Amino acid sequence: MSNQTPENLYYTKNHEWLHPEANSCYRVGMTSQAQSLLGEVIFVDLPGLEEVLSAGENCAVTESEKAAVDVYAPISGKIIAINEALNGEPELINQDPYGKGWLFVIQASDKIELSQLLTASDYQTYQQELVDSE
Repeated sequence: MSNQTPENLYYTKNHEWLHPEANSCYRVGMTSQAQSLLGEVIFVDLPGLEEVLSAGENCAVTESEKAAVDVYAPISGKIIAINEALNGEPELINQDPYGKGWLFVIQASDKIELSQLLTASDYQTYQQELVDSE
């Protein structure tokens, strides 16, 4: 499982990842585990540019033939970029969840919220707890 959980990212229990960028900005995507459970992504509805979100707010939807899954803002802030490539190639989420399959970039309004996120090790433990509880 560790090869599917890059160490340099933050994670949420909703299976989103955050990669620190410059100027208090964070690139956000779905974890490898999330996309594999979802199946082949066929549509993505991303938040709007300049949209201001609160942590935990529903801000995007990914759809597969199996289900539609909400994506939640992992931290509060303003959307400063969206991955336009997903409009024509939503399968990038499956093919490269930690690279070309990113969803959006959010500029954090409260960096204290980062302390509420999971490290790679915490996320792996959380994943194992989910498996063990089934």
